[in-house]
Amino acid sequence: MTLLNDDLIFPPVEMATEEGILAIGGDLRIERLLLAYHNGIFPWYSEGEPIIWWSPDPRFVLFPEKLKVTKSMQSVLNNGIFRFTINRAFASVLQNCKTITRKEQEGTWITPAVQQAYTELHQLGYAHSAEAWMNGELVGGLYGIRLGNIFFGESMFSKISNASKFAFINYVRQLQKEKVKLIDCQVHTAHLESLGAGMIDRKKFMALLSENL
Repeated sequence: MTLLNDDLIFPPVEMATEEGILAIGGDLRIERLLLAYHNGIFPWYSEGEPIIWWSPDPRFVLFPEKLKVTKSMQSVLNNGIFRFTINRAFASVLQNCKTITRKEQEGTWITPAVQQAYTELHQLGYAHSAEAWMNGELVGGLYGIRLGNIFFGESMFSKISNASKFAFINYVRQLQKEKVKLIDCQVHTAHLESLGAGMIDRKKFMALLSENL
C-alpha cells in the first residue's frame, strides 16, 4: 500500500493488498481521477477518512452482451410505468445516490469532495447519468464514467422497486449500441450479479482496458 503525495502517479496495480487497496491519500483533482480510471483504479472511502484508492482482484464486471433480463423485468420495461432518460438529471442522481438509505451500510462514500469532483467530470463530458422517472418524478438512476469503450459504474439508487434496474438495463442496451465493450461494476453486489455481472481476474481486466480506452 502506497501513500500518495501531490505527484500525479499511482503504483502498479499489482501492489494492491489482498483486499484491493492500492494507495491512500492524494486528492480528487480531475487529472488524478482520469489517470486512476485509465489504470483500473477507483476511489472509495468514507467521510473523515483519507482517500483510499482501490484495484481489486478479481474485478466485478458486466459484458453488455451477457446482460440478463428476466421475464418479469421485461414486462416492467414494456409496460410504460417508467420513463428512461440519459444525462437529464446528473446532479439529482448523484445526490440521491449519496442520501439513499442502504441495508447494512452506514453513511456514504459520496463525500462533498466526491460530489464536487464528479460534477466537474460531468461538466467536462466524462461522467454520465441514466434516469428512471415515474409521473415526472425521478425514482431511480445511476451514474459513472465513460472512457473510450468502457463504462465505469459508480453508484445507483432506487426509490421504487425495479426503478434502478429499469435505468440500468436501458442504459446497458444503449451503451451496447455505442460499441461499449465492458461495464466495470468494481465490487460484487447480488443486485448486479442477477443482471449478468461476474468476476474476472485483474490481469484480464487490465488487458481489456488497454484494448478499449
